[in-house]
Amino acid sequence: MSRTTRLSPALVRAAAVTGIAALTLTACGSGSGSGSSSTGSGEVKVGLITKTDTNPFFVKMKEGAEKAAKQDGVQLMTAAGKFDGDNAGQVTAIENMVAAGVKGILITPSDSKAIVPAVQKARAKGVLVIALDTPTEPQSAVDALFATNNFNAGKLIGEYAKAAMKGKAAKIATLDLAPGVSVGVLRHNGFLKGFGATDKDVVCAQDTGGDQAKGQTAMENCLQKSPGINLVYTINEPAALGAYTALKAKGREKDVLIVSVDGGCTGVQAVTDGTIAATSQQYPLEMAQMGVDAVVNFVKTGEKPSGYTDTGVTLITDKPMEGIDSKDTAFGLENCWG
Repeated sequence: MSRTTRLSPALVRAAAVTGIAALTLTACGSGSGSGSSSTGSGEVKVGLITKTDTNPFFVKMKEGAEKAAKQDGVQLMTAAGKFDGDNAGQVTAIENMVAAGVKGILITPSDSKAIVPAVQKARAKGVLVIALDTPTEPQSAVDALFATNNFNAGKLIGEYAKAAMKGKAAKIATLDLAPGVSVGVLRHNGFLKGFGATDKDVVCAQDTGGDQAKGQTAMENCLQKSPGINLVYTINEPAALGAYTALKAKGREKDVLIVSVDGGCTGVQAVTDGTIAATSQQYPLEMAQMGVDAVVNFVKTGEKPSGYTDTGVTLITDKPMEGIDSKDTAFGLENCWG
């Protein structure tokens, strides 16, 4: 599977002006706390709402938005959920940003369904809403989606795992995100599709919230349930590192294949070190830059983005498998985040 070409559009610039009120919120990934900020001095205001402000993925996304806002001469408002799944916090952020006069909102939905009424209210008031990374349900609830195809990211790592197992019977553990979160569901289902398995073939499935400590606990639970596990898929690399810690404590770290998704710098380094066999890398900075540019273009031209734009995924490994496109960890470290 070849990687979609990465895009980096650069559009217009707008003029000067005022400040904005503070927001307090957060949402998916792991971590807590939050605050809102503004960058740029343009009269055009753009909002960014991430799932949390601690997960390196969303930290990088915010950096991308800040960079684009500065280049485009617009004012950026930011907010994040207090925890993974903080839909109420994201709703409050949307309401505050609409009241502050933003022209567009970029959001990584914590709850893909529950956020829809707030999104619809914002759009009814003329605000452009673009989902980043995570689609809403339905996807048409927003004007556009800029994201990795999370199903394909999971499928790619599943295909790699199948090849790496070299015909060995797999006893699979999946360390997932949380019930009903579309990113986690898509990656999980994609992995199974790529591997040629179903949920019936999974000997242990645990939710981790994408957290390293919870990943360790989940792996410990799985090893108690099924000591013969030899393949572990994880929702992200923090969960993978937690799984590795649990496996190492049991002396199993060398005979269990761990694969993951995300492509953060810590995760890619873990691939370099051999802790993780491979990961599917995605590009949060690019999602945010494209989102800000699209809002600015909308303000200038009235042209709304629409549909889905795939921001790309790359398999990163130093142990490539025949017939599966991949890049080595040198490439991964050059393009990682966190």
